Amino acid sequence: MTVGRQKLHPEGLELSRLVCGLWRAFQGEETREPTGLARWIDACLELGLTSFDHADIYGDYQIESLFGGALREWRGDRGRIELITKCGIMLKSGQRPAHRVKHYDTGRAHILASVDNSLRNFGTDYLDLLLLHRPDPLMDADETAAALDEVCRSGKVRYVGVSNHTPEQISLLQSRLSRPLVTNQVELSVLHLEPLHDGTLEQAQRLRMAPMAWSPLGGGNLFKGDGEREQRVRRALSDVAAEQGHDNLGAVAIAWLLRHPSRPVPVLGSSRVERLRELVRGESLALSRQQWFSIWEASAGRPVP
Repeated sequence: MTVGRQKLHPEGLELSRLVCGLWRAFQGEETREPTGLARWIDACLELGLTSFDHADIYGDYQIESLFGGALREWRGDRGRIELITKCGIMLKSGQRPAHRVKHYDTGRAHILASVDNSLRNFGTDYLDLLLLHRPDPLMDADETAAALDEVCRSGKVRYVGVSNHTPEQISLLQSRLSRPLVTNQVELSVLHLEPLHDGTLEQAQRLRMAPMAWSPLGGGNLFKGDGEREQRVRRALSDVAAEQGHDNLGAVAIAWLLRHPSRPVPVLGSSRVERLRELVRGESLALSRQQWFSIWEASAGRPVP
């Protein structure tokens, strides 16, 4: 099966319903070098996975260049894929010797330089979506918003959003922008329920801004964790899977996310095509309210109030 497509915002970008994350690309046998990664891109497209999530810092600042090398080998139609990347985190790294301490930078100079660097890395002339990676306590909202507007007006970036921002932080930045923020990429999974209760997803619905969900399977803890909570959640997922006539707990966990009315877009971290093929089946599962709440209850460790 292939996944469908979804708009992040009424005025914004359309992505595949599930997104491929490249954070761990160097760790995957299929994705660690350009030739294999080019084949992996084709395999993703066959599943309808056209959107690829990056950040400038991934792979010690080297994943974007790896992906750019794969795109040169792939030689497909750039218009068939969506490239997403992030900026703003400044890591201590041999790749960035001037960084004496990990910090954040959402100033104009860094945003403009980061966009240009990402374009060079990918070998493309535009980014489909640029996200501010983390909230910056020194962000000057006027300066940051002006820089985001500037890269969009130049045609280098089609749409902008944020990652890991609170509702209040989003409201501040949006108040200065001339265009909508189209998403907030946050940690959200059956093992990380906070966005359900801290106003993040309520704001997303109010703004009609579909969130993106990173670590949608709990960073692997959903399957490998041996704590009481993980075991409870696996049992709940297994019960729902049996009711659905399904056999993959990961797909059920994805279906649980997709059931939320804010329309989350999960970012899948697997570099294995076979694993992606299993997970995309989650889009076809329609969980009932009681099934959804049974999984929530298992994760929270208590019934709803």
